[in-house]
Amino acid sequence: MNTQSELMVAGPCQRTITQLGETVFGVVRYIGDGNSLCVGPAGRPARWIEIRLADFNASEPCDRGGREAKRLPESRVMNRVLFCRAGRQSYDRVVAACRLDGRPLSNALRARGGQEDGRWAK
Repeated sequence: MNTQSELMVAGPCQRTITQLGETVFGVVRYIGDGNSLCVGPAGRPARWIEIRLADFNASEPCDRGGREAKRLPESRVMNRVLFCRAGRQSYDRVVAACRLDGRPLSNALRARGGQEDGRWAK
């Protein structure tokens, strides 16, 4: 079982972070779904970290609207630099609030029509 001192990530993202509250930054290399992505250096999945956005709840891929939900972050953040602050762990991902160009990524996604109708929406 993972502890606070060793948060594991899965999928193509393989790197761990060492502590909650750590600032993680890097280029977005992979989009898992409407609110999950990997950041890290090009061609180095062993150094990619999977992030689940703390403040944006898109539809899951298997739910209605899930495929469409993935397209928005693909068009907005793929190959762009994000700065994320790790808040906690959820399953195999780090839950973090991320910033794009100094602004909350969640706000940028909402401004571009991102829908928060996922099963985990508040």
